[in-house]
Amino acid sequence: MSELVRLVLLDCDGTLVDSQAAIVAAMADAFVACSLAPPENAAVRRVVGLSLPAAMAKLLPQAEAIECRRLAEAYKDAHLARRLAGEPQGELFDGALAAIDNLKANGYILGMATGKSRRGLDSILERFGLHDRFTVLQTADDAPSKPHPAMVEQAMFAAGAVPETTVMVGDTTFDMTMARAASVAAVGVAWGYHDAADLYDAGATVVLDAFDELAGLVAKMQ
Repeated sequence: MSELVRLVLLDCDGTLVDSQAAIVAAMADAFVACSLAPPENAAVRRVVGLSLPAAMAKLLPQAEAIECRRLAEAYKDAHLARRLAGEPQGELFDGALAAIDNLKANGYILGMATGKSRRGLDSILERFGLHDRFTVLQTADDAPSKPHPAMVEQAMFAAGAVPETTVMVGDTTFDMTMARAASVAAVGVAWGYHDAADLYDAGATVVLDAFDELAGLVAKMQ
């Protein structure tokens, strides 16, 4: 077991980065741009983690696929416009950087599995100087939306890892369901967008209360 690649995959929004305000604001802009009433903030938080067309379909279930795609493009435009205007895009959660560096120092391969676009993820990694810490990146541009297991499966293939030594860390039920579908360990975090009880119901083995618990937990699981 110790000779196998040990892979830890992290979600981005709500797990690594507290980006709630930026997401909610861009979502409101997108709906207004499409002449629709913005969704409630709580509803937006429930779909964070899904790829944009899937998220729009959840927020507006009566909409046709073409309208969901139009909303998704409007969201991308709004989010980029706010970022270029210098508006805050979120901060790393407390302890995130130390936890990542701890895992890296102990020989773990790190990856990201996120519903963000590659452009959006690159922006986050560049802002916080994290590109060199992550070996594999899976985004909405690379695979079907969570909870489909493709992001995890592709990350394992790229890293040369196997399910028995792979852990998925996320804040939503989509992350937990995706992990279970890929037969990897599912670790939830309590500081994100879905409640701990929902994470357990979706298959979480454990839900962390703080990032400094992650390295010790992963060592026991792998």
